[in-house]
Parts: sequence; C-alpha cells; structure tokens
Amino acid sequence: MSYSLGLYRFVDGELVPPDMDVVRTVLAPYGVVPGKSTANGMEFWIRADDGGEAELSVSDNIIGVERPAMGKIRGVIAELADRIGAGILTPRGAFLFREDSRDHLPEGMKNDSVFVPEITREALEGVEARTA
Repeated sequence: MSYSLGLYRFVDGELVPPDMDVVRTVLAPYGVVPGKSTANGMEFWIRADDGGEAELSVSDNIIGVERPAMGKIRGVIAELADRIGAGILTPRGAFLFREDSRDHLPEGMKNDSVFVPEITREALEGVEARTA
C-alpha cells in the first residue's frame, strides 16, 4: 500500500494552483534522485540528506506526494506547504493548515481541519500521530 499526502491551497473558498516558482525554489536544494525521473516542471523526485525520498506531482490545483519517507523529507514537504500557503491532507483524512488560511477555506472545512501558526515537520507528524 502506498502512502501519500496532498497539498491544497484555497483562496476565497476556491481551490487555486500552487505558485510553481516557489515550488521549484523550495525543492531545488533536494535535487533529482539519480536514476529516477527528472524534474520536468510538474513532476519531481527529491531526496533529503538522510536518504529519504518522495515523488511529487503537480496536477491542476493539487500537489500529490507519493511515498514521503519519514525524517527530513517530511520537513521539506511541510516547508513547501507553508511557503505556498497550502494545507496538507493526510492519508487518514486530516487536514493541516496555517491559521491564516482559516478564512479562505470552503464552508465546512474549518471544523474538520487542524490549524497551526506555521506548518512544520513536527506539526505534520503530530497530526498524523493523532489520527493514526
């Protein structure tokens, strides 16, 4: 079974695309994993210095993250979400958003989301642990 995360950004209740310049800037230091698919503007295979990897794909307004390893790669994903103003949907259906996103969410999502001042690896792992 594959483990995946989804990154979603809302403005005025509508799902909007991520800023690809920010996506590329955040992911650039983690490069493309040798022997794996290359960054083509919409797909990225990244590796953190602890060896953790993840495959990211931007499709329409969503960033899908497949097989994000435990460890530092979770921090990269959290930084990406925080920098683009997106929330993270965990496999168990919990949404993690920055507090300043609250008023931009569609009706009903506010009650089903966890809000933090900043999306960090620790915040992401905390939400995942609570919903496990």
